[in-house]
This record gives sequence, C-alpha cells and structure tokens, in this order.
Amino acid sequence: MTKAHHAVGRRKTSIARVYLSQGTGKITVNKTEYKEYFSTLTLQYKLNQPFITTNTMGNYDVNISVRGGGINGQADAIRLALSKALCLENNEFRLVLKPEGFLTRDARKVERKKFGQKKARKKFQFSKR
Repeated sequence: MTKAHHAVGRRKTSIARVYLSQGTGKITVNKTEYKEYFSTLTLQYKLNQPFITTNTMGNYDVNISVRGGGINGQADAIRLALSKALCLENNEFRLVLKPEGFLTRDARKVERKKFGQKKARKKFQFSKR
C-alpha cells in the first residue's frame, strides 16, 4: 500500500482535509462522489484544476472531508488542500502550481458587524435635527 499524503486547505470559514494516494482517479467528498456533492460544472472544474495543471488527471485517489462555510468556499478550500498534497507527492509540481495561485491562501473573510451600526460598514441614517 502506498503512503497517503495529508493536507489541509482553508477559505473563509471552510476547512478541507485531503488524503491523496496513488490510484485510479476516484474522488470522494464527505463519503459521496464529488460530482454528486458539487452539482455545478464550475465547482467540479475548480476541484480538478490542480490535476489539470499538473497533467495528473486520474492518477490519484482522493478522500476529502470538508466542513463549514458555503459550497463555493468549500471548493476553494479543497483546491488549496489538493495543491498542497500534490506538492508533497512531487516537489516539481510546485513550479507549476505556484504561478497559477493555487498555493496561496485567500485570506478574505466576512468583516464583523460593529455595535451602533446597521452592518459592518453601513451606518444608521443620520438626522441633523
């Protein structure tokens, strides 16, 4: 049995744990097939981007557990984790994935609501008189 590489990816409030091992290209997300979990083609493409970029489509079995956030944030978290795991598998993939921005953690999060205001930046209507 080959060694599985483990990597973690985060985006907004989503956390994805990826276990990558040599195989036939079976990808499962939270114990369901990834095409079932991510119904839109855009999200499926986002998941496959690291494999397409490194020309390794169908070479690895991937077991993913993801929690938190929305479906789009989860897909971005998985993409980051997959890219990290592929770099652990073969260090030369880093030269291909880094310029594409797949190894960069997107730090943007929802800004918190402040007291005395309607939302994070929106204020209550000001009355002069």
